[in-house]
Amino acid sequence: MSHYSQAKFSISAPDITHLGPDEGIEIAFAGRSNAGKSSALNKLTRQKGLARTSKTPGRTQLINVFQLDENRRLVDLPGYGFAQVPLAIKKKWQRSLGEYLQKRESIKGVVVLMDIRHPFKDLDQDLIHWAVAADLPVLALLTKADKLKSGKRKNQLMMAREAALAFCGDVTVDVFSSLSGIGLENLQQKLDGWYGYERKAAKE
Repeated sequence: MSHYSQAKFSISAPDITHLGPDEGIEIAFAGRSNAGKSSALNKLTRQKGLARTSKTPGRTQLINVFQLDENRRLVDLPGYGFAQVPLAIKKKWQRSLGEYLQKRESIKGVVVLMDIRHPFKDLDQDLIHWAVAADLPVLALLTKADKLKSGKRKNQLMMAREAALAFCGDVTVDVFSSLSGIGLENLQQKLDGWYGYERKAAKE
């Protein structure tokens, strides 16, 4: 059984001051409000209703934390960029995103989800630059990969990998589909490395 299927909702917080102790290992999922972030989290954890999906993008306005075990957490950051919300609220979200990435000690990696048909929009790039500046590894995950045929998907992946070099940081790119499961194994392997599951297994 995957460790991710053990994820349980822990807390919703408006900002990092309400997140609880800054210890252990956190990996954050972030992306535009229509990038399929909740669907990806549900696919990863094999739980249909863990992260709430909505027909109205941008419903995730809080930082949602899911506990994997005593020391490991998945963090669902507020969606950005698409939601029909007042500018003041958008600015507040962006501030809490930036604060989380720059000040939270327990964060060990960021998964930035982007629609494979529209990767690296301005806000995605801002987020990746923040993460690189904070010396965090980034997995740029191209979601909705099932929307493209295999050849086109490979082309998009190659172009995105080339574009990622411009960030001059630890930024890897992969494809993903929460519908078909494309890329699920690669995602799990990347997270396992960040969480230290592999090292633990090697010791046993």
